[in-house]
Amino acid sequence: MTQNYFSFEGEIQKAGEINAAFVEFPFSVQELFGKKGQVRIQAVFDGKVEYRGSLTKMNSDCHILGLTQEIRKKLGKSFGDTVSVKLCEDKEERIVEIPEDVKIIFNENLKAKELFDAMSYTHRKEYIRWIVEAKKPETRENRKVKMIEMILAGKKGI
Repeated sequence: MTQNYFSFEGEIQKAGEINAAFVEFPFSVQELFGKKGQVRIQAVFDGKVEYRGSLTKMNSDCHILGLTQEIRKKLGKSFGDTVSVKLCEDKEERIVEIPEDVKIIFNENLKAKELFDAMSYTHRKEYIRWIVEAKKPETRENRKVKMIEMILAGKKGI
């Protein structure tokens, strides 16, 4: 089955007062994907930076695609710059790889694991990235404990 790719250029726009950015998707999501809401996508910015995310409708006339700070840094671009985008619908299952030491703590906290598994891909990814990016072993250990506490307290993400 072949994927339909859509290419466009867009201006990187600032989202409110925070350091968040997006580009507007200049096509009808309803016509292209048969959906009104969120559409999971795979994108390539400027032909070099890959991204998995979503087209979302956020109080705007059209769907938008977020550009994280990390992506903007890799591109060397900021608000007001133009970026080229090539994207397609992402139909692959999104799996978060859970490190062995995190699996152990989940095995000791089955309720937390159950709540974690029920979270969105993005929230699960945020938690695991937060732990994996710890520079010191003691920070990683503290974050694992904190993650379990936050999940059991109903916090969806970092």
